[in-house]
Amino acid sequence: MLAMAMHAQPGVYALLLGSGISTSAGIPTGWGVVKSLVSKLAAAEDPDDAQSHALAASDPEAWWSAHADGELGYSSLLAEAAPSASTRQGLLREYFVATDREREEGNKVPGPAHTAVAELAKRGTVRVILTTNFDRLIEQALDAEGVQAQVISRADAVKGMTPLTHAAVTVIKLHGDYTELDTRNTLDELTTYPKEWTELLRQVFTEFGLVISGWSGEWDKALVAALESAPRRYPLYWDSRSSNGPGARQLLTALHGHRMPAETAEQLFSDLAGSIDALDRLAEPQLTTAMAIARLKRYLPNPVLRIDLHDLVMSKVDDVATAVRSLPFRSNVLTVDDLDGHFTELLAATTPLLRLLIAGVYHDDEGAHTRLWVDILQRLLDLRQTFTGPTALLPLQHYPALLALQSMNIVAVERSRDGLFTELLTAPRWADIGRDPSPAFDVLHMGQVLDDGTVLVLPRWNGHRWSYPPSHMLRNDLEAVFADHLPSGEQFRRLMDDVEYRTGFVQHFLRVPDLGMWHANSGEFVGDRNQRRDGSLPAETRFREHIERHGKGVWGTMTATGILTDSEFDSYRAVLKQYVRFG
Repeated sequence: MLAMAMHAQPGVYALLLGSGISTSAGIPTGWGVVKSLVSKLAAAEDPDDAQSHALAASDPEAWWSAHADGELGYSSLLAEAAPSASTRQGLLREYFVATDREREEGNKVPGPAHTAVAELAKRGTVRVILTTNFDRLIEQALDAEGVQAQVISRADAVKGMTPLTHAAVTVIKLHGDYTELDTRNTLDELTTYPKEWTELLRQVFTEFGLVISGWSGEWDKALVAALESAPRRYPLYWDSRSSNGPGARQLLTALHGHRMPAETAEQLFSDLAGSIDALDRLAEPQLTTAMAIARLKRYLPNPVLRIDLHDLVMSKVDDVATAVRSLPFRSNVLTVDDLDGHFTELLAATTPLLRLLIAGVYHDDEGAHTRLWVDILQRLLDLRQTFTGPTALLPLQHYPALLALQSMNIVAVERSRDGLFTELLTAPRWADIGRDPSPAFDVLHMGQVLDDGTVLVLPRWNGHRWSYPPSHMLRNDLEAVFADHLPSGEQFRRLMDDVEYRTGFVQHFLRVPDLGMWHANSGEFVGDRNQRRDGSLPAETRFREHIERHGKGVWGTMTATGILTDSEFDSYRAVLKQYVRFG
């Protein structure tokens, strides 16, 4: 309910954050700092007086009354312990500023709750943040998100502040900043607020909805009074952990507030940010492929946007999954017309993903996102399920994965990305029932996914019999997908030849016969009439030239000797000769 309300009305809800949001980050409460400082004063005043030390620890106010003048308060305590500004900074630093070791351990630095709040501010969902904390973790989290906020920590600064409606984000530190002498923390100091604070709070509580977290409502009587007296236009929400006390429950009842089941500030704000993000995506218009590609190009070079890149591409994988699940697994009858239609439907569902993959692999110059491309292929492999029904639908489930593999490897060859090419063929794995997992180069073997006989009877060919049906079908389906990327049909066909040749090379040298793996694939590259007198194919010639320019790299690791000699090429060529057919 809260996420929907904040999403529908950005900027209408303010946050009230208490010590509960910072204590988990290792920051003490204001009263905790006072108690610690009193104990230090007691120890410094008389190192040997154990009774005085015990009194300071158990009842700081009683110790202060016996050893100092005036009421115990943050200002009076600091005036006694550290009269100069520089001394105060040094004295308080240990409580609020992380050391290198603490930073490494994740203490006294913005935690998940602070980060989630900053994300809400960055997107404009939250524009006013009230806090009773002395620390600067909220400000640091906002800075990390690139959010420039006006910070008001003194009542006398209210008069000159930018109006709340005109400021991007305003942080109001009701108890002040830890470096200021007039910071409030004792019961007396929290009984009344300056007039400027009271008027500002009345404006906030009247004009904004309120989300409370980490504040108990037990000690800050002035803040409680401000909440009770202000007329409210929007609802109040309070997390369940900090609203357990009698004061908070009384306020919730009086203000008709809602108690949210969140045990921690981290849970509350992380879940809230996630829910609003999901609502954002739901409200976005359908991305055209061109818009998605433009967004992908913007995400690729920015490490901060890795998650956005992942979600963008995986959303297209989800569309493919929907198409695969829509296949008529329960049907007992499957005509060749039906089968041809299913191939067409799967190609249409996969094409937006393929275009993203083409652009993504092409522009991933440093290979920073290789893991993502491999994960996508793995997820497509995992779409294939076992079922009882027409057997022709079993391999059909892997057609989108084969299309994706071929598309990415066409670009990998074009960009001389040998590592990606072989990683795509060897890293993803899939296992049929009763079999060990096999790598993609075997599972997505053209002959496994596209049976010659099945492809040849498809109505789309009007009875024409192709020499290499799976290869021809892949080329036929992918050439249109690559039309914008490779306007030259000749360039597309040459790259397809190279992909088929190099895929067969991997299959030939990494094949494990005992596991029932298929031999190297055939394809239209085998029937190239331009082969040399020694039987070598143009694709082999280009492959050898590529190795001369770039080194054997990953290719050498596939052979038993670890080197590439004529004997290795002769071995592979002997297999390909068996596939030669001139129709």
